[in-house]
Amino acid sequence: MALLTLGLSHHSAPVETRERLAFTEAEIPEALIRLRGLSGVSEAAILSTCNRTEIFAVASPDHELRLLDWWQRERQAPAGIIAAHTYVLRDRGTVKHSLRVASGLDSMVLGEPQILGQMKTAFALAQGVKSLGPVLYRLFQHSFSVAKLVRSETEIGAHPVSIAYAAVQMAHHIFSDLRNQSVLLIGAGETIQLLARHLKTSGVGRIVVANRSLEKAQLLATSLGGYAISLAEVATHLPEADVVISCTAARGFILGKEPVANALARRRRKPVLMIDLAVPRDLDPAISTLEDVYLYTLDDLKAVIAGNMKVRENAAKQAEALVEDHATQFERWLESRDAGVTIRRLRDHARISRDDVLEKAARKLANGENPAAVMAFVADTLTNKLLHAPSKALRSADVVEQSQLMDAAEKLFDLPPLEP
Repeated sequence: MALLTLGLSHHSAPVETRERLAFTEAEIPEALIRLRGLSGVSEAAILSTCNRTEIFAVASPDHELRLLDWWQRERQAPAGIIAAHTYVLRDRGTVKHSLRVASGLDSMVLGEPQILGQMKTAFALAQGVKSLGPVLYRLFQHSFSVAKLVRSETEIGAHPVSIAYAAVQMAHHIFSDLRNQSVLLIGAGETIQLLARHLKTSGVGRIVVANRSLEKAQLLATSLGGYAISLAEVATHLPEADVVISCTAARGFILGKEPVANALARRRRKPVLMIDLAVPRDLDPAISTLEDVYLYTLDDLKAVIAGNMKVRENAAKQAEALVEDHATQFERWLESRDAGVTIRRLRDHARISRDDVLEKAARKLANGENPAAVMAFVADTLTNKLLHAPSKALRSADVVEQSQLMDAAEKLFDLPPLEP
Protein backbone atom coordinates (compact mmCIF):
# COMPACT_ATOMS: atom_id res chain seq x y z
CA MET A 1 0.00 0.00 0.00
CA ALA A 2 1.14 3.57 -0.73
CA LEU A 3 0.52 6.79 1.17
CA LEU A 4 -0.90 9.17 -1.45
CA THR A 5 -1.97 12.80 -1.76
CA LEU A 6 -3.91 13.95 -4.80
CA GLY A 7 -4.61 17.66 -4.77
CA LEU A 8 -4.74 21.11 -6.23
CA SER A 9 -4.08 24.46 -4.60
CA HIS A 10 -3.52 28.15 -5.26
CA HIS A 11 -0.10 27.07 -6.60
CA SER A 12 -1.55 24.86 -9.32
CA ALA A 13 -5.07 26.06 -10.16
CA PRO A 14 -6.99 29.33 -10.63
CA VAL A 15 -9.83 30.16 -8.26
CA GLU A 16 -12.59 29.05 -10.67
CA THR A 17 -11.00 25.57 -10.91
CA ARG A 18 -10.54 25.35 -7.14
CA GLU A 19 -14.21 26.23 -6.69
CA ARG A 20 -15.26 23.66 -9.31
CA LEU A 21 -13.43 20.78 -7.64
CA ALA A 22 -13.94 21.67 -3.97
CA PHE A 23 -16.10 19.80 -1.45
CA THR A 24 -18.24 21.59 1.11
CA GLU A 25 -17.91 20.48 4.72
CA ALA A 26 -21.40 18.96 4.54
CA GLU A 27 -20.47 16.92 1.43
CA ILE A 28 -17.26 15.43 2.78
CA PRO A 29 -18.62 12.64 5.06
CA GLU A 30 -20.68 10.96 2.32
CA ALA A 31 -17.87 11.49 -0.21
CA LEU A 32 -15.44 9.77 2.17
CA ILE A 33 -17.76 6.78 2.54
CA ARG A 34 -17.84 6.41 -1.25
CA LEU A 35 -14.08 6.94 -1.52
CA ARG A 36 -13.34 4.40 1.20
CA GLY A 37 -15.62 1.98 -0.61
CA LEU A 38 -13.36 1.89 -3.67
CA SER A 39 -11.46 -1.36 -4.10
CA GLY A 40 -7.86 -1.00 -2.96
CA VAL A 41 -8.46 2.07 -0.73
CA SER A 42 -7.95 1.25 2.96
CA GLU A 43 -7.86 4.78 4.46
CA ALA A 44 -9.01 8.23 3.27
CA ALA A 45 -9.43 11.86 4.28
CA ILE A 46 -10.38 15.05 2.38
CA LEU A 47 -9.13 18.57 3.09
CA SER A 48 -11.04 21.24 1.18
CA THR A 49 -10.64 25.01 1.66
CA CYS A 50 -10.89 28.06 -0.57
CA ASN A 51 -7.21 27.66 -1.48
CA ARG A 52 -6.84 23.87 -1.76
CA THR A 53 -8.59 20.54 -2.06
CA GLU A 54 -6.54 17.46 -1.24
CA ILE A 55 -7.39 13.77 -0.99
CA PHE A 56 -5.22 11.75 1.40
CA ALA A 57 -5.35 7.99 0.93
CA VAL A 58 -3.66 4.76 1.83
CA ALA A 59 -4.20 2.74 -1.34
CA SER A 60 -2.64 0.42 -3.87
CA PRO A 61 0.20 2.25 -5.66
CA ASP A 62 -1.50 1.76 -9.04
CA HIS A 63 -4.73 3.47 -7.87
CA GLU A 64 -3.75 7.08 -8.59
CA LEU A 65 -5.70 7.32 -11.86
CA ARG A 66 -8.70 5.56 -10.30
CA LEU A 67 -8.74 8.11 -7.47
CA LEU A 68 -8.48 11.02 -9.90
CA ASP A 69 -11.34 9.57 -11.96
CA TRP A 70 -13.41 9.23 -8.77
CA TRP A 71 -12.75 12.90 -7.92
CA GLN A 72 -13.77 14.01 -11.41
CA ARG A 73 -17.01 11.99 -11.22
CA GLU A 74 -17.81 13.29 -7.74
CA ARG A 75 -17.56 16.91 -8.90
CA GLN A 76 -19.04 16.16 -12.36
CA ALA A 77 -16.08 18.08 -13.77
CA PRO A 78 -15.25 18.39 -17.47
CA ALA A 79 -12.81 15.84 -18.86
CA GLY A 80 -9.20 16.95 -18.48
CA ILE A 81 -9.71 19.54 -15.74
CA ILE A 82 -8.29 17.24 -13.06
CA ALA A 83 -5.21 16.24 -15.02
CA ALA A 84 -4.42 19.84 -15.96
CA HIS A 85 -4.30 21.20 -12.42
CA THR A 86 -3.65 18.42 -9.91
CA TYR A 87 -0.49 17.06 -8.33
CA VAL A 88 0.15 13.58 -6.94
CA LEU A 89 2.48 12.97 -4.00
CA ARG A 90 3.62 9.61 -2.68
CA ASP A 91 4.92 8.35 0.65
CA ARG A 92 7.62 10.80 1.88
CA GLY A 93 6.19 13.45 -0.48
CA THR A 94 2.81 13.11 1.23
CA VAL A 95 4.35 13.19 4.72
CA LYS A 96 6.43 16.30 4.07
CA HIS A 97 3.55 18.06 2.31
CA SER A 98 1.16 17.38 5.20
CA LEU A 99 3.65 18.80 7.72
CA ARG A 100 4.25 21.90 5.55
CA VAL A 101 0.53 22.54 5.04
CA ALA A 102 -0.27 22.22 8.76
CA SER A 103 2.60 24.60 9.60
CA GLY A 104 1.41 27.27 7.14
CA LEU A 105 4.47 26.88 4.91
CA ASP A 106 2.38 26.11 1.82
CA SER A 107 -0.26 28.81 2.40
CA MET A 108 -0.95 31.82 0.21
CA VAL A 109 -0.10 33.97 3.25
CA LEU A 110 3.07 32.42 4.68
CA GLY A 111 2.56 31.19 8.23
CA GLU A 112 -1.20 31.82 8.44
CA PRO A 113 -2.74 29.77 11.27
CA GLN A 114 -6.23 29.08 9.83
CA ILE A 115 -5.11 26.06 7.81
CA LEU A 116 -4.28 24.11 10.98
CA GLY A 117 -7.87 24.46 12.17
CA GLN A 118 -9.10 23.41 8.72
CA MET A 119 -6.89 20.30 8.85
CA LYS A 120 -8.29 19.46 12.28
CA THR A 121 -11.79 19.72 10.82
CA ALA A 122 -10.81 17.37 7.97
CA PHE A 123 -9.42 14.93 10.54
CA ALA A 124 -12.62 15.08 12.63
CA LEU A 125 -14.84 14.52 9.57
CA ALA A 126 -12.82 11.47 8.54
CA GLN A 127 -12.89 10.11 12.08
CA GLY A 128 -16.65 10.60 12.14
CA VAL A 129 -17.17 8.17 9.25
CA LYS A 130 -14.32 5.85 10.31
CA SER A 131 -12.34 6.37 7.11
CA LEU A 132 -9.05 6.82 8.99
CA GLY A 133 -6.75 3.92 9.74
CA PRO A 134 -3.49 3.74 11.70
CA VAL A 135 -1.39 5.48 9.03
CA LEU A 136 -3.53 8.55 8.30
CA TYR A 137 -4.52 8.89 11.96
CA ARG A 138 -0.88 9.06 12.95
CA LEU A 139 0.01 11.33 10.00
CA PHE A 140 -2.60 13.93 11.02
CA GLN A 141 -1.57 13.78 14.68
CA HIS A 142 2.09 14.09 13.69
CA SER A 143 1.23 17.08 11.46
CA PHE A 144 -0.58 18.83 14.31
CA SER A 145 2.36 18.28 16.66
CA VAL A 146 4.90 19.58 14.13
CA ALA A 147 2.74 22.66 13.40
CA LYS A 148 2.66 23.42 17.13
CA LEU A 149 6.43 22.94 17.33
CA VAL A 150 7.02 25.25 14.34
CA ARG A 151 4.95 28.00 15.99
CA SER A 152 6.69 27.64 19.34
CA GLU A 153 10.26 27.42 18.00
CA THR A 154 10.13 29.93 15.12
CA GLU A 155 8.58 33.35 14.46
CA ILE A 156 6.58 32.09 11.48
CA GLY A 157 3.33 33.50 12.87
CA ALA A 158 4.60 36.10 15.31
CA HIS A 159 4.11 39.19 13.14
CA PRO A 160 0.99 40.28 11.20
CA VAL A 161 1.12 40.21 7.40
CA SER A 162 -2.43 41.33 6.53
CA ILE A 163 -3.52 44.98 6.51
CA ALA A 164 -6.52 44.31 8.76
CA TYR A 165 -4.60 42.29 11.30
CA ALA A 166 -1.66 44.73 11.29
CA ALA A 167 -4.08 47.57 12.08
CA VAL A 168 -5.47 45.67 15.05
CA GLN A 169 -1.97 44.85 16.27
CA MET A 170 -1.14 48.56 16.03
CA ALA A 171 -4.06 49.25 18.35
CA HIS A 172 -2.71 46.66 20.78
CA HIS A 173 0.64 48.48 20.85
CA ILE A 174 -1.00 51.79 21.78
CA PHE A 175 -3.63 50.31 24.13
CA SER A 176 -2.52 47.11 25.80
CA ASP A 177 -6.09 46.18 26.75
CA LEU A 178 -8.69 46.87 24.05
CA ARG A 179 -11.56 45.83 26.31
CA ASN A 180 -11.68 49.34 27.75
CA GLN A 181 -11.39 51.15 24.41
CA SER A 182 -13.97 52.53 21.99
CA VAL A 183 -13.41 52.10 18.25
CA LEU A 184 -14.93 54.24 15.50
CA LEU A 185 -14.96 52.54 12.09
CA ILE A 186 -15.60 54.82 9.12
CA GLY A 187 -16.84 52.81 6.13
CA ALA A 188 -18.53 49.42 5.86
CA GLY A 189 -16.71 47.76 2.96
CA GLU A 190 -14.78 44.49 2.89
CA THR A 191 -11.63 45.85 4.60
CA ILE A 192 -13.60 47.42 7.46
CA GLN A 193 -15.67 44.23 7.85
CA LEU A 194 -12.49 42.14 8.17
CA LEU A 195 -11.05 44.65 10.62
CA ALA A 196 -14.24 44.56 12.64
CA ARG A 197 -14.05 40.78 12.98
CA HIS A 198 -10.46 41.02 14.23
CA LEU A 199 -11.45 43.73 16.70
CA LYS A 200 -14.39 41.69 17.95
CA THR A 201 -12.11 38.69 18.49
CA SER A 202 -9.71 40.95 20.40
CA GLY A 203 -12.54 41.80 22.80
CA VAL A 204 -12.71 45.52 22.04
CA GLY A 205 -15.05 47.36 24.42
CA ARG A 206 -17.28 49.33 22.04
CA ILE A 207 -17.60 49.60 18.26
CA VAL A 208 -19.31 52.44 16.39
CA VAL A 209 -19.74 52.10 12.61
CA ALA A 210 -20.16 55.23 10.47
CA ASN A 211 -21.07 54.99 6.80
CA ARG A 212 -22.64 57.02 4.03
CA SER A 213 -25.35 54.35 3.85
CA LEU A 214 -26.79 54.10 7.35
CA GLU A 215 -28.44 50.80 6.40
CA LYS A 216 -25.04 49.18 5.63
CA ALA A 217 -23.62 50.62 8.85
CA GLN A 218 -26.52 49.12 10.81
CA LEU A 219 -26.03 45.68 9.23
CA LEU A 220 -22.35 45.61 10.22
CA ALA A 221 -22.92 47.14 13.66
CA THR A 222 -25.66 44.62 14.45
CA SER A 223 -23.35 41.70 13.61
CA LEU A 224 -20.78 43.15 16.02
CA GLY A 225 -23.12 44.16 18.81
CA GLY A 226 -22.13 47.76 18.03
CA TYR A 227 -23.76 51.08 17.19
CA ALA A 228 -24.36 52.67 13.75
CA ILE A 229 -24.21 56.36 12.80
CA SER A 230 -24.18 58.38 9.59
CA LEU A 231 -21.06 60.16 8.31
CA ALA A 232 -22.62 63.48 9.35
CA GLU A 233 -22.49 62.34 12.99
CA VAL A 234 -18.78 61.42 13.03
CA ALA A 235 -17.59 64.74 14.59
CA THR A 236 -20.13 64.36 17.40
CA HIS A 237 -18.88 60.89 18.35
CA LEU A 238 -15.18 61.60 17.77
CA PRO A 239 -14.37 62.58 21.40
CA GLU A 240 -15.48 59.11 22.56
CA ALA A 241 -13.23 57.26 20.11
CA ASP A 242 -9.86 55.88 21.29
CA VAL A 243 -9.24 54.27 17.89
CA VAL A 244 -10.44 55.65 14.53
CA ILE A 245 -10.02 53.49 11.43
CA SER A 246 -11.24 54.78 8.10
CA CYS A 247 -11.55 53.14 4.70
CA THR A 248 -14.08 54.64 2.28
CA ALA A 249 -14.24 55.36 -1.44
CA ALA A 250 -14.77 59.09 -0.84
CA ARG A 251 -13.08 61.74 -2.98
CA GLY A 252 -11.65 64.17 -0.47
CA PHE A 253 -11.03 64.04 3.27
CA ILE A 254 -13.70 62.59 5.59
CA LEU A 255 -11.98 64.18 8.60
CA GLY A 256 -9.94 67.38 8.76
CA LYS A 257 -7.60 68.74 11.43
CA GLU A 258 -10.14 71.04 13.14
CA PRO A 259 -12.77 68.48 14.25
CA VAL A 260 -10.00 66.20 15.51
CA ALA A 261 -8.45 69.09 17.49
CA ASN A 262 -11.85 69.85 19.02
CA ALA A 263 -12.28 66.19 19.98
CA LEU A 264 -8.82 66.08 21.56
CA ALA A 265 -9.62 69.11 23.69
CA ARG A 266 -12.65 67.29 25.09
CA ARG A 267 -10.61 64.12 25.67
CA ARG A 268 -8.18 65.93 28.00
CA ARG A 269 -4.97 64.61 26.38
CA LYS A 270 -6.08 60.98 26.17
CA PRO A 271 -4.22 59.56 23.10
CA VAL A 272 -6.01 58.62 19.90
CA LEU A 273 -4.88 56.09 17.31
CA MET A 274 -6.02 56.98 13.78
CA ILE A 275 -5.46 54.63 10.85
CA ASP A 276 -6.25 55.70 7.29
CA LEU A 277 -6.56 52.70 4.95
CA ALA A 278 -8.24 54.59 2.10
CA VAL A 279 -6.80 55.48 -1.31
CA PRO A 280 -7.24 58.40 -1.81
CA ARG A 281 -6.84 59.18 1.89
CA ASP A 282 -9.81 59.84 4.19
CA LEU A 283 -7.89 61.65 6.95
CA ASP A 284 -6.15 64.99 6.44
CA PRO A 285 -2.36 64.47 6.90
CA ALA A 286 -2.31 67.73 8.94
CA ILE A 287 -3.93 65.72 11.75
CA SER A 288 -0.51 64.21 12.44
CA THR A 289 0.76 67.60 13.69
CA LEU A 290 -1.63 67.46 16.66
CA GLU A 291 -0.30 66.24 19.99
CA ASP A 292 -1.64 62.94 21.39
CA VAL A 293 -2.56 61.66 17.91
CA TYR A 294 -0.91 58.60 16.35
CA LEU A 295 -1.79 58.76 12.64
CA TYR A 296 -0.84 55.90 10.32
CA THR A 297 -1.57 55.48 6.62
CA LEU A 298 -1.84 52.43 4.37
CA ASP A 299 1.79 52.94 3.31
CA ASP A 300 2.91 52.86 6.96
CA LEU A 301 1.17 49.53 7.49
CA LYS A 302 2.56 48.13 4.23
CA ALA A 303 6.07 48.98 5.40
CA VAL A 304 5.38 47.17 8.69
CA ILE A 305 3.99 44.17 6.81
CA ALA A 306 7.00 44.04 4.46
CA GLY A 307 9.31 43.88 7.47
CA ASN A 308 7.14 41.24 9.11
CA MET A 309 7.10 39.16 5.93
CA LYS A 310 10.89 39.19 5.90
CA VAL A 311 10.87 37.88 9.47
CA ARG A 312 8.43 35.14 8.44
CA GLU A 313 10.58 34.18 5.44
CA ASN A 314 13.60 33.78 7.69
CA ALA A 315 11.52 31.79 10.17
CA ALA A 316 10.26 29.61 7.30
CA LYS A 317 13.83 28.41 6.67
CA GLN A 318 14.02 27.19 10.26
CA ALA A 319 10.56 25.64 9.93
CA GLU A 320 11.54 23.77 6.75
CA ALA A 321 14.46 22.18 8.63
CA LEU A 322 12.07 21.04 11.39
CA VAL A 323 9.71 19.60 8.77
CA GLU A 324 12.56 17.63 7.15
CA ASP A 325 13.59 16.10 10.49
CA HIS A 326 10.05 15.17 11.47
CA ALA A 327 9.21 13.80 8.01
CA THR A 328 12.16 11.45 8.46
CA GLN A 329 10.82 10.42 11.89
CA PHE A 330 7.46 9.53 10.37
CA GLU A 331 9.14 7.57 7.58
CA ARG A 332 10.99 5.52 10.16
CA TRP A 333 7.70 4.75 11.86
CA LEU A 334 6.23 3.64 8.52
CA GLU A 335 9.25 1.43 7.89
CA SER A 336 8.93 -0.07 11.36
CA ARG A 337 5.32 -0.94 10.56
CA ASP A 338 6.46 -2.68 7.39
CA ALA A 339 9.11 -4.57 9.41
CA GLY A 340 6.40 -5.58 11.85
CA VAL A 341 4.36 -7.13 9.05
CA THR A 342 7.42 -9.04 7.79
CA ILE A 343 8.26 -10.23 11.32
CA ARG A 344 4.73 -11.58 11.74
CA ARG A 345 4.99 -13.40 8.39
CA LEU A 346 8.34 -14.90 9.44
CA ARG A 347 6.88 -16.12 12.71
CA ASP A 348 3.80 -17.56 10.97
CA HIS A 349 6.07 -19.37 8.50
CA ALA A 350 8.20 -20.75 11.37
CA ARG A 351 5.11 -21.97 13.23
CA ILE A 352 3.88 -23.84 10.13
CA SER A 353 7.28 -25.57 9.85
CA ARG A 354 7.27 -26.34 13.60
CA ASP A 355 3.76 -27.80 13.52
CA ASP A 356 4.64 -29.98 10.51
CA VAL A 357 7.75 -31.38 12.23
CA LEU A 358 5.92 -31.93 15.55
CA GLU A 359 3.16 -33.85 13.75
CA LYS A 360 5.75 -36.19 12.20
CA ALA A 361 7.52 -36.54 15.55
CA ALA A 362 4.23 -37.47 17.26
CA ARG A 363 3.67 -40.26 14.71
CA LYS A 364 7.21 -41.60 15.30
CA LEU A 365 6.63 -41.67 19.06
CA ALA A 366 3.23 -43.35 18.55
CA ASN A 367 5.04 -46.03 16.49
CA GLY A 368 7.35 -46.69 19.44
CA GLU A 369 10.53 -45.08 18.14
CA ASN A 370 13.24 -44.06 20.62
CA PRO A 371 12.36 -40.66 22.19
CA ALA A 372 16.00 -39.47 22.01
CA ALA A 373 16.10 -40.29 18.30
CA VAL A 374 12.80 -38.46 17.77
CA MET A 375 14.15 -35.38 19.57
CA ALA A 376 17.22 -35.42 17.32
CA PHE A 377 14.91 -35.75 14.30
CA VAL A 378 12.91 -32.70 15.45
CA ALA A 379 16.03 -30.59 15.99
CA ASP A 380 17.69 -31.52 12.68
CA THR A 381 14.55 -31.34 10.54
CA LEU A 382 13.35 -28.02 11.97
CA THR A 383 16.83 -26.48 11.57
CA ASN A 384 17.01 -27.63 7.94
CA LYS A 385 13.50 -26.36 7.17
CA LEU A 386 14.14 -22.89 8.63
CA LEU A 387 17.55 -22.48 7.01
CA HIS A 388 16.79 -24.01 3.61
CA ALA A 389 15.35 -20.86 1.96
CA PRO A 390 18.04 -18.39 3.17
CA SER A 391 20.83 -20.88 2.30
CA LYS A 392 19.39 -21.38 -1.19
CA ALA A 393 19.06 -17.60 -1.71
CA LEU A 394 22.71 -17.06 -0.68
CA ARG A 395 24.02 -19.78 -3.03
CA SER A 396 21.99 -18.64 -6.06
CA ALA A 397 22.64 -14.87 -5.71
CA ASP A 398 25.06 -13.03 -8.00
CA VAL A 399 28.22 -11.50 -6.54
CA VAL A 400 26.75 -8.09 -5.61
CA GLU A 401 23.48 -9.47 -4.20
CA GLN A 402 25.36 -12.24 -2.36
CA SER A 403 27.50 -9.65 -0.57
CA GLN A 404 24.36 -7.75 0.52
CA LEU A 405 22.63 -10.95 1.66
CA MET A 406 25.67 -12.05 3.66
CA ASP A 407 25.73 -8.71 5.49
CA ALA A 408 21.99 -9.05 6.18
CA ALA A 409 22.45 -12.64 7.41
CA GLU A 410 25.18 -11.52 9.86
CA LYS A 411 22.74 -8.99 11.38
CA LEU A 412 19.57 -11.08 11.23
CA PHE A 413 21.08 -14.21 12.81
CA ASP A 414 23.57 -12.37 15.05
CA LEU A 415 26.37 -14.63 13.82
CA PRO A 416 29.54 -14.80 15.93
CA PRO A 417 32.62 -13.26 14.34
CA LEU A 418 34.86 -15.53 12.26
CA GLU A 419 37.85 -16.89 14.12
CA PRO A 420 41.19 -15.70 12.74
